[in-house]
Amino acid sequence: MKINFSPPDITELEINEVVEALKSGWITTGPRTKELERRIATYLGTPKAVCLNSATAALEMILRVLGIGPGDEVITSAYSYTASASPVVHVGAKLVLIDTAPDSYEMDYDKVAAAITDKTKAIIPVDIGGVPCDYDRLFTIVNDAKSLFVPSNDIQRALGRIPIVADCAHSFGATYKGMHTGNVADFSSFSFHAVKNFTTAEGGCATWNHIEGIDDEALYKEFQLLSLHGQDKDALAKTKMGAWEYDIKGTYYKCNMTDIMAAIGLAQLERYPGLLERRREIIDRYNDAFKDCPVSVVPHYTDEHMSSGHLYLVRINDATAEQRNELIERMAEKGVATNVHYKPIPMHTAYKNLGFSIDDYPNAYDQFKNEITLPLHTNLTDEEVSYVIHTFKECLGCLLYTSDAADD
Repeated sequence: MKINFSPPDITELEINEVVEALKSGWITTGPRTKELERRIATYLGTPKAVCLNSATAALEMILRVLGIGPGDEVITSAYSYTASASPVVHVGAKLVLIDTAPDSYEMDYDKVAAAITDKTKAIIPVDIGGVPCDYDRLFTIVNDAKSLFVPSNDIQRALGRIPIVADCAHSFGATYKGMHTGNVADFSSFSFHAVKNFTTAEGGCATWNHIEGIDDEALYKEFQLLSLHGQDKDALAKTKMGAWEYDIKGTYYKCNMTDIMAAIGLAQLERYPGLLERRREIIDRYNDAFKDCPVSVVPHYTDEHMSSGHLYLVRINDATAEQRNELIERMAEKGVATNVHYKPIPMHTAYKNLGFSIDDYPNAYDQFKNEITLPLHTNLTDEEVSYVIHTFKECLGCLLYTSDAADD
């Protein structure tokens, strides 16, 4: 049996929507993109949603809307993918990476609080694997640090504190204390990449909570300007009879979503409740199968949060990185593709060149060295789930037996 790690779940519904988009004459940003934005905002309970070509673009546009740039500092987790950190570098701000708490994928919140200075302009928490982080703790931290906050644009002044800008790339559909992610933090970015639960092939979106004194429609238009060359009319608006005239308000960027991508998203959104339910079924089976194994898993469903079930992260208790890698190879030989989430940001060359060292992030390294991510997607059949379980337990048993024999 061959089990792929994370293939997209595409049905005739998505295919038909794309075909209709192609036939319509609108293949770039148009009516389907606008409709997907409306439906996402309704689903999440946010004032607006802005669909873009990636979560990375969404996060960068948020930082630019907030007026963050050179001389500012932005805090995020050392345990994430580069897309949580690179937008900070793109806007010219100083990147501040925080170690995880011991035995946790989340930032050490005490260290977050200690890292705040009068230059801190945003905190970017990360919902790893679809599990919402501790937003209550984060809001307590920024409210306690109000005296240090020095606002530099109207949105910052309206907030009166450091903005929470959530990286929700994994958590579309997750809830925190009954609220959808995207409707918890001040601003949020989502990924709709091909490996995500909800996909538009590539793509993502930005959302925000209403800020007293800030007009949501004006904020939406600012995102439109930033993502479409600074042009004050999109292609759809320019097609109205006699409405060719436009202005360029700034030398901005090009990261809009297309209607072909949005067509996939409209179909995915229709199917999404069932997709989330299937992910929970698989997670429940994994949890039950591994409860007596020497592993630690992420709690996806608790009284406080409901995960989107994006990734099934497993830590092999007391294993070394070499042993974890051996397990990955053993499973691959038996046809089961796995992954690792994540190699901490300070371990990558680009961030070493910025002066970061993994030696300063021992907890993040400990999370990484024995982590393995098992297949978790809605194309898995019950038989395939059983095979993943059997293969993992068999390979884990062989690994532990070999390790014990070596110790003897």
